[in-house]
Amino acid sequence: MARDSYGQLLATLAIRSRDLVACEDALADAFAAALDVWPERGVPRNPVGWLFTAARNRLLDVSRRRGVRARAADALLMRLTEPPSSDERLPLLFACTHPAIDVRARTPLMLQVVLGLDAATIARAFWASESAMAKRLVRAKQKIKRAGVPFEVPEPAVWHERLSAVLDAIYAAFGLQLDFVASEPSGPKGLTAEALHLGEVVARLLPEEAEARGLIALMLYVESRRAARSDAKGELIGLDEQDPERWDARLVQGAEGHLHAAARHASLGRYQLEAAIQSCHVARLLQGADNWGEIVRLYGALVQQTGAVGAYLGLAAAEAAWQGAEVGLRRLDALDDPRLDEHQPYWALRTALLAEVGQHEASAPALQRALELTEDPRVARWLRRRGPG
Repeated sequence: MARDSYGQLLATLAIRSRDLVACEDALADAFAAALDVWPERGVPRNPVGWLFTAARNRLLDVSRRRGVRARAADALLMRLTEPPSSDERLPLLFACTHPAIDVRARTPLMLQVVLGLDAATIARAFWASESAMAKRLVRAKQKIKRAGVPFEVPEPAVWHERLSAVLDAIYAAFGLQLDFVASEPSGPKGLTAEALHLGEVVARLLPEEAEARGLIALMLYVESRRAARSDAKGELIGLDEQDPERWDARLVQGAEGHLHAAARHASLGRYQLEAAIQSCHVARLLQGADNWGEIVRLYGALVQQTGAVGAYLGLAAAEAAWQGAEVGLRRLDALDDPRLDEHQPYWALRTALLAEVGQHEASAPALQRALELTEDPRVARWLRRRGPG
């Protein structure tokens, strides 16, 4: 209840008062009051309504003491005796990803204001100091106030771009606990679950948006394999070596449902394509389906749509599996991007393909470069096991 009610209450208050920081302080006071009062008097019949009233009254008290003349906002708050029945978190999500907000602050800001995570938890997830993260969040909130960022769903003309920013921020939060083959979260426990929850919120609030469905499908597919990505000793297990019996069938089923719902709409985006690729892998490993051709087709569409290096690497790996390692290597050789020298997945894939075609002298330096770019010792051991003998 806490994470749902926090974002809903903050959105309701902030939309009317236009002061995000004051609303956060008021809600913090309300939750603290609940911890004092509820154990003695019992949990009220409507706990969310109780918290809303306490926070609203706190906001009004602070406003009056400071002599603030924001009469319109005060009047709006006074007329609200209960939080609205509709969910108002969506405007808050769009505010967090407004173009005026620093891109680096968008995901942390969403995690804090929509889910109520503290700066220390967010800082650990982003490998930042608590003080640095706290300053980043404060600057973002100040920017919202100074720039007059609206707490509203944007107009249709900019809808796609802004929704993409919301979805990208959620996926960035999800990806914080995953490296390209890591089996365990490298950040604080629970951040993956929070990102999944945010994705579910958006998919529920925007049931007709195919990409929102695609995102939650993609995350559920990936999360379903958590238990299968490591053995009893904690060593990593690649996708093709995993035991599908260890996958979470409930999450796979949920992912399939979201992907099928997305397919009913006449639009196809990045997250739907990535989720469809995951679905093909599920069919391949569970049913023995020979669908590498379909996977190559989907990666080709993803490359055309995004131009992302990761999509090119996925295409090369799929082509290698379908038509041979030499084809995959030719795809890698065709890439001309100086950033690849610092891209660990590129060197990891190159190592594996060179070893597969027997070019061990060439694969050894590729493996060394991949290891130099690897921070997780489990990933390093996995690379050595799959590298040249």
